[in-house]
Amino acid sequence: MSATWSPSQYLKFEDHRTRPAIDLLARVVADTVEAATDIGCGPGNSTELLVDRFGSTAISGIDSSSKMVEAARKRLPDCEFELGDVAHWKPDATQDLLFANAVLQWVPNHDELFPKLLSFLKPGGTLALQMPDNLDQPTHAGMRTAARDERWSNELKDADGERTSILSPSDYWCILKPHASSIDIWRTTYNHPLKGLSGIVEWFKGTGLLPYLSRLSEAKQTEYLATYEELLSQHYPVMDDGTVLLPFPRLFIIARR
Repeated sequence: MSATWSPSQYLKFEDHRTRPAIDLLARVVADTVEAATDIGCGPGNSTELLVDRFGSTAISGIDSSSKMVEAARKRLPDCEFELGDVAHWKPDATQDLLFANAVLQWVPNHDELFPKLLSFLKPGGTLALQMPDNLDQPTHAGMRTAARDERWSNELKDADGERTSILSPSDYWCILKPHASSIDIWRTTYNHPLKGLSGIVEWFKGTGLLPYLSRLSEAKQTEYLATYEELLSQHYPVMDDGTVLLPFPRLFIIARR
């Protein structure tokens, strides 16, 4: 994605964002690893889980955002982090574990990418990944609807295409099966309690809204977000205590070579 990522904005919801990584790692059966990479490591919150389980000497990370890599290095100074695009990345050594939490939805051509990632693993190694499966949710339909407003539709005409559409579980099974000894695929919907509709807006300002906001002036960003929040109000009721529940579906895959 071409937009600039903000570690501080992303980490406003660190506990919520890290929980799927915890659930993903819980399904990894390896007791030890000699080489593991956190793909799309972000500010290091998911990498920290790997370090806690396997030790820092075995863990490295890669991210396409220089700000995220800088934040990860500050958080975990004993780990190696590199700036790079996973679509063109190749590890220096074969891996025991490739861990990709909420990143591969930004990378196209999964039919080519996923087998390539499996080829980087040692025999018995694990590819563990999780992707938001929410492009059809009101949060993202609202982004697209708001983008069609004539006040900024020309500027946002290409914003919708920055994120890759998630395939079906059966599609991923067929992509992975010729290259994997075992595959586990499941889908979980989390219900995140947030502070009002503005909480949903703040959440996605750190991720899904970036392709839209990065193309607008500051003044138009404010107008776009107001339009977006109004659209959200049609789908997400605010409860008596001011809380809004954000249903957030995610697709998980564990594939062993």
